[in-house]
Amino acid sequence: MIQELSNKKVGSIVAENFKTAQVFTKYGIDFCCKGGVSLKQACANKGVDINQISNDLQRAVILPEEIHYVDFGLSQLIDHILVNHHQYVENTIPVLNAYLQKLAKVHGERHPELLKIRDQYLMASEALISHMKKEELILFPYIKAMQEARNNHYPLSQPHFGHIDNPIHLMEDEHDTEGERFRRISELSNAYSPPSDGCQTYKVAFAMLKEFEEDLHTHIHLENNILFPKAIELYNQIHS
Repeated sequence: MIQELSNKKVGSIVAENFKTAQVFTKYGIDFCCKGGVSLKQACANKGVDINQISNDLQRAVILPEEIHYVDFGLSQLIDHILVNHHQYVENTIPVLNAYLQKLAKVHGERHPELLKIRDQYLMASEALISHMKKEELILFPYIKAMQEARNNHYPLSQPHFGHIDNPIHLMEDEHDTEGERFRRISELSNAYSPPSDGCQTYKVAFAMLKEFEEDLHTHIHLENNILFPKAIELYNQIHS
């Protein structure tokens, strides 16, 4: 696998699977303007271990196994959301922000919609970071505490936020806001279709935006349709 990758051009690797772009960005390898060199040469130019970067590239494109979320316990589902969605958002935001800033600067004059896409994404990224912190520091710990109280048969006091419906409704409202914001980004980007004159960074940024929206849909589905209803049901059992 390493031998096969070593002679491939960096730009071709990214063209085949945009998820590899983050790996090249991590190692400071230009896959856009200087994407015509082989991986072997790019690694030599940057002093990067080709075995290490090859392993990272392979991990980046591994497909996840099908998961039956409805069978998860509350704590297990929360941990899954934290590891697979919150962490994804935190890791992706700075990379995608950098790409969109670069696109707006280089191509914004010919494609003014890039400025609006960048601004919408910046607002979404700031809102999502704040949103996730509220879940991580307030709602999720209480849901885990409820499950522990039920499993160990001890009483649990009322939370400071009152009924659990209160933070859940707030989270759902914020989900709606960001879902609508990404619908706007999708419209501005013509459903994430780069123009014919778009460079490799253009294509990668749009592919990442599309993936980000798809991940957000899964993220919101897990919370709105599985976690929150189960948490409300447990809350009513404990405080009945």
